[in-house]
Amino acid sequence: MHIQPIGIIHSPFKCLEDMPIQPAGARETTGTVVVDDQYRAGLADLEGFSHIYLLYCFHQATRTSLTVTPFMDTHPRGVFATRSPLRPNHIGLSIVEIAAIAGNIVTVRGIDVLDGTPLLDIKPYVAAFDTVGPSRSGWMKASAADVAVKRSDDRFV
Repeated sequence: MHIQPIGIIHSPFKCLEDMPIQPAGARETTGTVVVDDQYRAGLADLEGFSHIYLLYCFHQATRTSLTVTPFMDTHPRGVFATRSPLRPNHIGLSIVEIAAIAGNIVTVRGIDVLDGTPLLDIKPYVAAFDTVGPSRSGWMKASAADVAVKRSDDRFV
């Protein structure tokens, strides 16, 4: 399997420290998703959606660890029970709001991604597919307000 970036994500976040740890902490933060010209036609019909999933490469992750201590916890956890960038394939996922689409540029709100991040894919958020009923969040006990104000440190650098 070979995965190639299809574009690049731009945000105000120039370093890994002191970034929001999830889109909930960046609700008003605007960024742009620049899709390579050869994939521009793939943006057709996206303007009808309010939100999209961005799949991207944690390109600054230099190591992998199967056990990490997440930002919202003090206990080591299995990496697959976290959103840590230290996963074996360094793939990230964010749901962002579409603000505008012009040519090959999608302007988004709620971006929590490092500037210059390689974009792997875009998928539309579809409530009928993606909204789940009762769910559990495992070890994660922090409130949405706690997550919104939490900022990254150097643990995953």
